[in-house]
Parts: sequence; C-alpha cells; structure tokens
Amino acid sequence: MRARLAALRQAIRLNYGQKIYLIATLPLILAAAAIAVLVVHQSRELARREIAGLEAQLIAVKKEELRNYISLARTAFGGIYGNALPDDEAAKTEVAQILAAMLYGQDGYFFVYDYDGDNIVAPRQTWLINRNWAGLGDPEGTPVVDELIRIARQGGGYHSYIWPKPSTGEEAQMISYVVGLQDWRWAVGTGVFVDDILGSVAAARAETEERIGRTFRWIAAIAVGAVLLVFASGMGITIRERRLADAKLKKLTQRIIDTQEEERGRVARELHDSISQILVGVRYALELARRRLSLGDARAGESLTAGIDHLNGAIGEVRRISRDLRPGVLDDLGLGPALQTLTEEFSKRTGIATEFETVVFRNRLDQEAKIALYRIAQEAMTNVEKHSGAGRVRLLLRGHKLGAVMRIEDDGRGLAATRSGDAGLGLRNMTERMEQLGGSLRVLSSRSGTVIEAQVPLSHMLPPAGQTSRSKDSA
Repeated sequence: MRARLAALRQAIRLNYGQKIYLIATLPLILAAAAIAVLVVHQSRELARREIAGLEAQLIAVKKEELRNYISLARTAFGGIYGNALPDDEAAKTEVAQILAAMLYGQDGYFFVYDYDGDNIVAPRQTWLINRNWAGLGDPEGTPVVDELIRIARQGGGYHSYIWPKPSTGEEAQMISYVVGLQDWRWAVGTGVFVDDILGSVAAARAETEERIGRTFRWIAAIAVGAVLLVFASGMGITIRERRLADAKLKKLTQRIIDTQEEERGRVARELHDSISQILVGVRYALELARRRLSLGDARAGESLTAGIDHLNGAIGEVRRISRDLRPGVLDDLGLGPALQTLTEEFSKRTGIATEFETVVFRNRLDQEAKIALYRIAQEAMTNVEKHSGAGRVRLLLRGHKLGAVMRIEDDGRGLAATRSGDAGLGLRNMTERMEQLGGSLRVLSSRSGTVIEAQVPLSHMLPPAGQTSRSKDSA
C-alpha cells in the first residue's frame, strides 16, 4: 500500500514548467468559472423576474376579461333580478336560462351554484346540473365549490384551480371570477383556462434556459481558448528558454574545457620554461661536480653549490606555481593577507607599483566569497600586466552594511585601447563569479585607467568574529 501511495505521489509530482503553467492557468480558470456562474445566476434571476412579470401581466388581462364577462351577464339579467322577490322561481328560471345561453369561445360559459352547493347552471358540463357539489376539490386538493361560494358570500373575487376543459376533457389550470346574488343566495361566475399562458411562459423559460446555456458554452469556449493560448505561449517560451539554456550550457561547457586546457597549457609552459630548465641546470651541475670529484678537482664544491642553488630555485618555482593554482595563505590567514601577498609578488614580478589597503571589519566572508574575490583580483592583475601598460595599481578591500566590496584601480590605457580575447574572457569570468554569489561586478574604463569593483552581498558574510580574531584577517 505504501509503495502504491509513493508511486501515486511520484506520478502526480509536478515539474517546474508544469507548476508555472498551473500558476498561470489556475487563476484564469477560476476567474472564467466565477464569471460563468455569476452570468448564469444573474441571467436566470433576470429571466425569472421577466417571466414572472409577463405571466402576471397576461393573467391580469385574463382577470379583467372575466370581470367584463360578469358585467355583461349582470347587464343581461339585471332588470329581472332587480324586480324579483327572493322566492320568485319564475324569475330565477328566466335568469338561469339567460346565463345558460351565454356561451363564448370554445370553452367559455357561466356557472351558478346556490350557497348550499347545488349546481343550477353549467351549459357545457350538464352532468353537474341539479347535483350538490359541496366539498368538491381539484386533483391537487384545492377546494373548488366551497371556495367559490365563500367568495360569493363576500361579494365577489377570483379563484384558481384545476378543472376539466369542456372541449377536450383534459384537466387544465382555470381562473374563475364569481359574484354573489345575495337575495337569491346564488354564486354566479365564469372562468377562463390559462394553459395557453402557462405554455407561453414555459416556452419563454425554455428559450431563456437555452440562451443561458449557449452563453455558458461561449464563456467555456473562450476560457478553454485562453487556457490553450496560455499553454501554447508557455510551451513556446519554455522551448525557447530551454534552447537558450542549452546553448548557454554548451558555451559554458566549452568555456570550462577551454579554461582547463588553458590552465593545463600554462602549467605545462611553467614546468617546461622554468622547472625543466632549472632541473637541467641542476643535472649539469651535479654531473660536473661528479667528474671533478673523480679527478680530484678542488672546484667540485663550487659545482655542488651551484646545483644546490638551482635546486632551491626549482623548489621556489614549484611553490609559486602551486600558490597560483591554490594559494595556501588564503586558507591559512584569510583574504586580506592573501591579497597583500598577491600584490607584493605582482609588484616584484612586474615592477609595477602596487598599493593594498584594507579596512578591518568584524563580519568575515565565507569561503566561496573569499575564493571568488581572490580570483577576480588575480585575473585583474593578469589583465593589468598583459594589456594595460599601467605604472600603478591600487587594491582596496572593505566591508559595509550591505556586504563587502573590492576595488581595483590602475592608470593604464583603458579597456577600449587594450581589449583583446584574453581580457574579454577574463572580464566574463569575473562577472560569472559574481553572478554565482548573487553579487555584481562594475567596470569603469577610460583613457586614464580602469576601475573594477566587485560587490559581495550580505548573505555571504559570516557572524562577527570574536576578539581573538587576527587583526590582519580583515575578511
């Protein structure tokens, strides 16, 4: 089980590029989803209000129509009812006949119930006549006859219920308007079916839902297109950056190889030009001393002394080459003494006047920063010796609240007049060393000289050293 979980985690683990895509596309997807939900909600709410308003308006028109029908009916039998007594059966029969004859439309008619629930008039549904329907309700449980009688007793009003249509026999929603003839205890009314209104409302609602769905699909398509565009852009940028990184890596690898070969060639030349020649001189001196000893020549001691002197010179050369490859004083005493030794030996070797100045600061540099600054100083000194034609070099090392800075100044001809392949490669190496440390390298050059300033950030500073730290180990 643990192995499966580990395999699952490994499978869903994202690489750097996938994380970038996720970070770029996730807000876009969330924003598109939020916009879609908001648009759908607002559209549905607006459509609901509009459809509800339309339905209320259409029903209001139907209700007004029902009132007009009742007004016409009352006009038709008003004279008879107004002159009749409460027990005038002849007048009642005449009014019932008038109402039974007043048909309109396909399903329109007038109905009459007395207050006891007996049906008196129902011309399109004659099976209701002369039967008591008190307690009758529709299929949904809404009381019909009792509610119509209650409304008539109060003077008149509307009532909505489900009722079979005379033309088809199918049940549909009906709205009735009923008034009361209080002297005769009659409930007189008429109704209109609103299934056409409900159908129109349902069609409008379906059309609205279709529009909302179409809008949602458009938003989804736009969001998917945007995500694909971001993905394609990200892929293009990633491929381009990867190609650039591969090209830079190839150049860096080639530069490392060239630097290694250059260093090997320099060491080989040093060994051949200095150590090899000195050792050859030692061999000749020793051979001469041997021949003089075999002949009893008193000058054999001189030859041995010359051989020893040559051997001491070889030892010194070996130490110098070793110090150039990795100065031991940098590890033993620190950056300050190492730079002082470098400037002193540079002055002795080249005859160029050098000045070294350092300001003691308690924060010490870490090993990477020490090596980088020493190599930059070494490279700068080499460029001064080979290219600048300077007569004076000044090296300053100090610390400040943001880290440490090393400044190298010379009074040579400047980079514009001395630029060569070696000098350009040296400056590039300096810049790359500072970039690896998160620092910066600034080069200012003119005809009156060159200034190279290397800044090391505070992140490469160690905690303050104790009171027993060496005074010369300023870095």
